[in-house]
Amino acid sequence: MRDLTIDKIETFAVALPTLRSFGVSGGSVAVAGSPSIRVLVKVSADGVHGWGEATPIPAWTYETTESIVTTIDRYLAPAVLGRPCWDLDGLTTAFDRAINRGFTIGSPLAKAAVDMALHDLLGRALGVPVSTLWGRRRRDRITLGWMVSGQTANEVADCVAEGRELGYDAFKVKIGLHGEREDLAVVRAVREAAPKAPLWVDANQGFTVDAALRLSRELDALGVTAFEQPLPANDIAGLRRLRADSPVPVALDESLRHPTDLATFVKLDAVDVAIAKVQRSGGLTLSLRLCQLAEDCGVRLMGSGLTDSDLGLAASLHLFAAFGIDTPVDLNGRQFVDSVYASGVEVKGGVADVPTGPGLGVEVDEAVVRELAVDPPA
Repeated sequence: MRDLTIDKIETFAVALPTLRSFGVSGGSVAVAGSPSIRVLVKVSADGVHGWGEATPIPAWTYETTESIVTTIDRYLAPAVLGRPCWDLDGLTTAFDRAINRGFTIGSPLAKAAVDMALHDLLGRALGVPVSTLWGRRRRDRITLGWMVSGQTANEVADCVAEGRELGYDAFKVKIGLHGEREDLAVVRAVREAAPKAPLWVDANQGFTVDAALRLSRELDALGVTAFEQPLPANDIAGLRRLRADSPVPVALDESLRHPTDLATFVKLDAVDVAIAKVQRSGGLTLSLRLCQLAEDCGVRLMGSGLTDSDLGLAASLHLFAAFGIDTPVDLNGRQFVDSVYASGVEVKGGVADVPTGPGLGVEVDEAVVRELAVDPPA
């Protein structure tokens, strides 16, 4: 292990089948009938390899397929070739020197894909799952939530019924896509269709403080357990005010890219719940630091993903299991995208088994990856 050094990093932009349409307050994430692009990364070292994933969603953040591929190929890979695979802390520093942090963290999705692949590689080199590398695995199964997004209030019952048919009994609702009244009507319709189910909402930065406060009172009456990212990520003053007055706990996602972001919100008493999200935080190395900080500070953790295919799904399952997250999580990739290149992750009845195979526990069919690969637009 000491002599295992990175000798090659390859990127593949792959077109995966889209199962359903999906949107957030910033725009479309997936469109049924059009392929969903994911950037897969293969890191090789002395005959061992590992795989990682980046999910380009310009409606959610600034990184695109083109920028992720270019960032990895031209900046991150040259910065770490020849370095020891085990030195994850040093590799994270090298990434930040290649693409500067700026206010928080630069190009987290691109960095996450390489970091994820390195964890997979290290686990495979030792023949153990990522959880064994970390020495922590508090859960063997993670409960998933079913996503409600884009439906009108009249269409919600069918969406909830579909999720329940597949074994899901927790629901997350995307709001900020309509006006306040329409959003509340959708949430109310979900509650009517699932009277006792865990229910939380995500605005993806879609509201002002005043609107969020009005909504939070209505959401509380509907038994909503968390109000995720109601305000713009950098509106720290607004989030502090909202956290003080909202009857529904305020959960932060886009605001928490680097662990130091969480430190700021903790110091300012401006966060109830921290959302753990592997790609947003630049990979598993920094996500571990962020989650440990939250735990040490008494901040509750919830889990989320980025409509990942199965590589990202597996990485998130390992992270959430490591910190024993026992509330339903938003890992919705299986709902919207078909990971035809992968096997190894079992999801049954709205519950995912944490993989036990080496590395991330996902077997990648490289022939399928190469067959699905497309050239990113110039």
